[in-house]
Amino acid sequence: MLKKLVPFEKVPQLAKTDLAYATGVSHLVPFFKYDLRQDVFHQIIQDKSHAVVPRQDIADVLQRQYANIPNSDFIRPLIESLREENTYTVTTAHQPCLFTGPLYFIYKAITTINLAEAIQGIIGPAGKIVPIFVLGSEDHDIDEVNHINLFHKTVTWDPGTKGPVGKLSTETLAPVLEQISTILGTSDGARNLYKRLDDAYTQHKTFGEATRALLHDLLGHYGLVVLDMNEPVFKKSFIPVMEQELTTQVSIKLVTETVEKLNQVGFKTQATPREINLFYMTNDSRERIVKEGDTYKVLNSDLSFSHDEIVAHLHEHPEHFSPNVVLRPLFQETILPNLAYVGGGGELAYWLERKSLFDHFGINYPMLVRRNSVLWIDRDSSRKLERFGFTASQFFDEAESLVRQFVENNAATDVNLTQEINDFDKIIKKIAQKALAIDPTLESAVVADGIKLRNNLEQWGGRLIRAEKQKHEVVLNQLRALKEKLFPANGLQERYDNFIPFYLRYGERMFDILKEKMLPLEHGFIVLEDT
Repeated sequence: MLKKLVPFEKVPQLAKTDLAYATGVSHLVPFFKYDLRQDVFHQIIQDKSHAVVPRQDIADVLQRQYANIPNSDFIRPLIESLREENTYTVTTAHQPCLFTGPLYFIYKAITTINLAEAIQGIIGPAGKIVPIFVLGSEDHDIDEVNHINLFHKTVTWDPGTKGPVGKLSTETLAPVLEQISTILGTSDGARNLYKRLDDAYTQHKTFGEATRALLHDLLGHYGLVVLDMNEPVFKKSFIPVMEQELTTQVSIKLVTETVEKLNQVGFKTQATPREINLFYMTNDSRERIVKEGDTYKVLNSDLSFSHDEIVAHLHEHPEHFSPNVVLRPLFQETILPNLAYVGGGGELAYWLERKSLFDHFGINYPMLVRRNSVLWIDRDSSRKLERFGFTASQFFDEAESLVRQFVENNAATDVNLTQEINDFDKIIKKIAQKALAIDPTLESAVVADGIKLRNNLEQWGGRLIRAEKQKHEVVLNQLRALKEKLFPANGLQERYDNFIPFYLRYGERMFDILKEKMLPLEHGFIVLEDT
């Protein structure tokens, strides 16, 4: 498997803030704390050592959450190590997704595993680093997590109920599993994978538990620990932040100020804060809390509280309160002895909006690490790329740009009129200068006629390209098909495809390849080409 690195600057599919952070644009420096260097982790450990985190609660919760996970005995010592003051975590997070959702779900996990190993190598026996995958089981947007794209088909799950996705019952997944079985086929590899998927979703009652089981089955042998933070004991530790959010609405002021500063240096708002950035949550609902006058109300319900009532309720039932995207990073960093957060470009963009909030609450702001990005190119696609005359890095361009390049490279004669048009521009400029010297009123007429003639030349250039395209129609359709395969809807493969097709091709070796090739803090988009 050949690995190539495409500089982030040459990946047009990346968002502006993602690209800026990945390439170290100076405008973003005030919005994060630690530089992206491995030698910084000694300082981060020293900073985090002052934080009081509920270590015993973390270990107790994880031991309970892993009680029904098969083949997890080797994870238990890692869990127990979290009770020790010299154990720290590297963390990523995502909502439970159907069959792990897009490929980047897996990439986040493996980046986290590799980063934890790299830090372990830096600190040696002085401490322990545990990679943690936090399941965002409180999220309630089912449309984001209930489908996968698989072999040109969209497989969708309709649970028939609402509420936190981690609490949804797996009983309604039977039709989806049946559909997956049909799509996968009957090869030995397909049957083996289907059994693993079926075991995860039929032997666990909730979607969150099933996702934890599947992640452990796929990546647990690398030491990945999966944590669901929707636990009353964790919410209890977060009460001080939630109480201040309810009573003073501190987040909206601080985050809005930070967002405005980011806007001033050219970056878009990622997540607009609300007056109260908490939901009220039960097993089957998660609704916003709003304040109307002196009354706190839960939208789409009959629940309302006075100030004293909601504070008392928070202390008595903290599990009913759920942080939204604004407060979620603080919740995670309040509970875990965390050194670094691994996320995608969009995630890190909204973390950049939170630094002042961390400072306000005295919570250490972790290193933000962009997860590795990967483009898989199978052997057949690699050979087609070579036949078309393109490198993998060139194929990040727009489809029609690639078509034009192919036509120009393979035309019987040069159909690119750029040089001729440039020569024409110089001629018109000289004529306009002579006209100006003779009669200033003639210059504008020369320029106007020049523009018309230039447009005619550009139209002729287009006609030549179109005529040449017709000669290569079959090959160009193949090129467009390859572009669509590797960049679905001109987006990134990792945001669209699921891991299953790659697992069927490479088996368990898929994860070993990723773990070997995805180096921590590496600058560039990884292309894995099966030559």
